[in-house]
Amino acid sequence: MLTDSNVMANIPAADLERARRFYADKLGLEPSGEDPGGLLYTTSGGTSFHLYETEQAGKAGHTIAQFHVADVRKETEDLRGKGVSFEHYEMPGLTWDGDVAGMGETGHAAWFKDSEDNILCIDDAVPA
Repeated sequence: MLTDSNVMANIPAADLERARRFYADKLGLEPSGEDPGGLLYTTSGGTSFHLYETEQAGKAGHTIAQFHVADVRKETEDLRGKGVSFEHYEMPGLTWDGDVAGMGETGHAAWFKDSEDNILCIDDAVPA
C-alpha cells in the first residue's frame, strides 16, 4: 500500500551542473549519490530528493519543495549571506517581517528560487 511507502521529491534542472553548484554553494548540500538520471540528496533529517535534468525546470509556478527548519529567520539570514534572494507573495493571512512571512498558528516561511527558477520554501511548520 502507498500508506507504507516513502515519498521523494523530484526537482528539475535545466542545467544539472549549474544546479549542483547552487545546491552546494548556496544551500550547503552535497549529493549523497549520483546516477545517469541525476543527483540524489539526503538530509540528516532523513528525507531525500532527486535533482534531474530536463527542459521543464522552473515552469511549475508554485512551491515544489519545503525544507522544515527550526528557525526560519536564522536560515533566511544565512542564505541571504550566501547570495540567495527571497520572493514575496500575496496570499490571504500572511504578514511580512522582511523576507519572513508569518502564517498565524501555522508558523513562518520564506520562499526563494534555485538556479533553475524552481520555487523552494523554508518553514518552521511541523508536518502533520
